[in-house]
Amino acid sequence: MLIIFDCDGVLVDSELIASQMLSEHLSSMGIHMTATHCRNRFTGKSIQSVVEWVATHHSHALPSDFEETLKVRDRAAFVEHLKPIKGIHEVLKKITAATCVASSGSLDKIKLSLGICELENYFSGRLFSASQVSNGKPAPDLFLHAAKAINTKTADCIVIEDSVAGVTAAKKAGMVCFGFYGGSHALTDTYRNNLLSAGADQAFERMVDLPQMIEALY
Repeated sequence: MLIIFDCDGVLVDSELIASQMLSEHLSSMGIHMTATHCRNRFTGKSIQSVVEWVATHHSHALPSDFEETLKVRDRAAFVEHLKPIKGIHEVLKKITAATCVASSGSLDKIKLSLGICELENYFSGRLFSASQVSNGKPAPDLFLHAAKAINTKTADCIVIEDSVAGVTAAKKAGMVCFGFYGGSHALTDTYRNNLLSAGADQAFERMVDLPQMIEALY
């Protein structure tokens, strides 16, 4: 069995921070989107999807260094404000199955987030980014890549996701998916219902419940 964790909003409580930084960065380039708008449109998706959306919906393209300059904003904000999802350390200590991270963020961002929250040792050498595949979430490519890299059948994978894009990707990959709505950006019934509507097999709010959910499934 392989438990595949998304990073942002599942391992680390980063989505509110990231959407605020993205909103500010886009606004500085004349593309005015609120943090809420950014969160609703881009949660679970890659920076490349942001670039493509802007190119389609606005009259000017983003500069070639857009991602690099956004990383600078993110890094400063994460170092100051980023926290792990409540209970995640205890959960990772209890899970006996193989685990990995499969995130739409860059490998540098994944490593930064896990390092700040002291989670990196749980996933040594098992980090996968959308930058490693042709198509990011909601395509299944990233989850299929992770399963292949760890030599696990898709039917033996459980994905933990907090976004509609991620849930969609997991189900397209033929994997079980638990939708998590315990991050600070997701504590609404609407958010839970959206994950279930996207195909999540179960939805849960408390990360500490995850080991029991996994055990009950198998």
